[in-house]
Amino acid sequence: MKIKIDKFVLFIIVAIAVAYIFPQWGTQDSKIPINTISTIGISLIFFFYGLKLNPRQLKEGLKNWKLHLLVQASTFLIFPLLVLLVHPFIQNEEQETIWLAFFFLAALPSTVSSSVVMVSMAKGNIPAAIFNASISGIIGIVLTPLWMGLFVNDIETEFDFTDIYIKLIVQIIVPVIIGLLLNRFFGSFAQKHSSKLTLFDKSIILLIIYKSFAQSFEDNIFSSVSILDLIAILVGVILLFLTAFYLTGLLAKKIHLNKEDQITAQFCGTKKSLVHGTVFSKILFGNMASIGIILLPLMLFHATQILIISIVATKLGVRKLDNP
Repeated sequence: MKIKIDKFVLFIIVAIAVAYIFPQWGTQDSKIPINTISTIGISLIFFFYGLKLNPRQLKEGLKNWKLHLLVQASTFLIFPLLVLLVHPFIQNEEQETIWLAFFFLAALPSTVSSSVVMVSMAKGNIPAAIFNASISGIIGIVLTPLWMGLFVNDIETEFDFTDIYIKLIVQIIVPVIIGLLLNRFFGSFAQKHSSKLTLFDKSIILLIIYKSFAQSFEDNIFSSVSILDLIAILVGVILLFLTAFYLTGLLAKKIHLNKEDQITAQFCGTKKSLVHGTVFSKILFGNMASIGIILLPLMLFHATQILIISIVATKLGVRKLDNP
């Protein structure tokens, strides 16, 4: 069994390396308008996201309500509650920031592309995967900021709900709605050029990651993060993923979902969107100095989920072919 290394993960590492070597390009004083470019890019990402959403498929997908309820509960309830269990053990400000980064990860919606690809590899319910991964992003626009609003006052940053939701409406909701309205005219075009649009999405995400880490490197934020801290964060990310994956699978069996739906529930319900994470971090935390640390668990989670799910999906795919 061959395990492919996700090229996007490698590009993320390159973006962080460039931010470390050339942080001046991504700071507030830079003459390069990275902030403006990324803001416009975010709106375009969600415009194309809406353009690719088929309203009829979304309506059809509502029928399998038990599966949908489990996927969204795993994404927006199980994950945050697991991280909340650790909060009483936080002892200092540094741990509070790292914990907040984990909670931000836990509050994010699922990711569309990799969820659908992995479900397909494992021979799961592909239409349900498309529906749940798509609707998760829309639900996350509302729920993620609400979850973060409960604890964000524990750190030094401004969190104005009015300003946050104005940005969310202008940069995300309006583009999604415009995209949905234009789906009947340009939806097939968007699907045809889906790979190119995905490349655009990833380019904007890499730009946001670069800017976030450049600012953090410039402000020496990572000087407080040791190798042991980094290892602890990685271990925490793996434990969080495996716990959520196991619980979702257990609940799927308890409510008597078939094998295809169980696969979809576990694969879609335990993914977290790097796209939404980087976008939301820019809107929720603005130019907060420690934004690089806020994104760190998410990027480790992104790499981890792809690696583990790829292995599981490959095994499930082969097993189902051998035992139909």
